[in-house]
Amino acid sequence: MATLAVTGHMDLTEGSVPLVRAALRELLQAHREGLVGVSCIAAGSDSLFAEAVVEAGGRLVVVIPSEDYRAAKVKPDHAVVFDRLVASAAEVLVIPHATANREAYETANKMLLERADRLVAVWNGEPPSGKGGGTADVVIEAREAGIPVDVVWPAGAARRA
Repeated sequence: MATLAVTGHMDLTEGSVPLVRAALRELLQAHREGLVGVSCIAAGSDSLFAEAVVEAGGRLVVVIPSEDYRAAKVKPDHAVVFDRLVASAAEVLVIPHATANREAYETANKMLLERADRLVAVWNGEPPSGKGGGTADVVIEAREAGIPVDVVWPAGAARRA
């Protein structure tokens, strides 16, 4: 049994979505037996990973960064996917932060790493922005904690400008 957590870019280009989806499906094939996926189900990489976990028959654990996250941060174009993934989850953990902010995201990222045997990073390899809580920051934290990191960034993937 393997517990894989995800971190990744939210701002994938439209053309990147099928590339990343296919790469995630391929990666999860090696972990199908007893697969547990942990995700914050944000738009982009997190949700693509969560969908792939569910499709593979895995157990989805959703980490929601704050009590107001759904109302404050989930955009209308992502709401249907977000709600479907929450409904599909075997477990939903809501971080006890009243508002979605950098501290809430960093706490959620720590929870992801605490539960992870491996980290899947949908990441273009760029260094941290300096704001904290981003994909590169989580990769660094995982590596410092000795958690293996599988980087997923297929040829042709890109972020929106």
